[in-house]
Amino acid sequence: MDGNRRYARQRNMAVKEGHTSGFYALQKVVNICFTLGVECVTVFAFSIENFKRSEEEVAALMELAGACLLELTKHGELLDRHGVRLNVLGRIEMLPENIQKSVRDAQEMTKNNNKSIFNLCMPYTSRDEITTAVQLAVREKVASGLGDAEHPITERDIERYMMTTLGGSPPLDILIRSSGVKRLSDFLMWQASENVQIHFAPTHWPDFGFWDLLPAILDYQAKAWNRQGDSRGPRRLMSFGIECVVLVVTVTLLASFTRLRT
Repeated sequence: MDGNRRYARQRNMAVKEGHTSGFYALQKVVNICFTLGVECVTVFAFSIENFKRSEEEVAALMELAGACLLELTKHGELLDRHGVRLNVLGRIEMLPENIQKSVRDAQEMTKNNNKSIFNLCMPYTSRDEITTAVQLAVREKVASGLGDAEHPITERDIERYMMTTLGGSPPLDILIRSSGVKRLSDFLMWQASENVQIHFAPTHWPDFGFWDLLPAILDYQAKAWNRQGDSRGPRRLMSFGIECVVLVVTVTLLASFTRLRT
């Protein structure tokens, strides 16, 4: 949710109010994605680096995270309507105990939903995800007696332990960042490779909506259509269904979409 604080400053609002507005935008955008047929949405909700912010702001963000989890589960029409399973990806042990309990409850309540996936990354950084995946891959090799030069760690070994892979997410297709900032800010750096399309939107996250999302989807679909060539005959762009979206909501919005399906 990049741009929450700038959004608040421009309107003479408290920073907490900016983050709250960002949460409402998240609900709106996630609903749009699932309504369009997106089967997986991943949101960067809180970076490990955010713990370095002021005590007051961190406390406000934790309070908002708790409210978000409660809203999504106890009053979770959004998740129920679309059959969404919630995964929280990141260093959950770094969260306050009450938030950890909310995470466990939310994941338990939605574990049998199998139509769509909503990944909430908190506390998360891509570097930490990659480091953890490498450590787990090495441990597996050693435990199996294959931890030597003849059996090196491969890209596939690491990929298997990425949090998104463990959560059942498909490959990434589109990564969107709001607020006009043109960097990835430690989000899905491993996944953002090959044919992944990166889209930078000028809109602050609390103002982000359908008309900000649509250009990224249409642009991706047009390029995917061109890559496939004409061998399958003519097709309409909007005939694509979206299999997976990843939204990044920390105090930086990055959103990513995965594998659009015909």
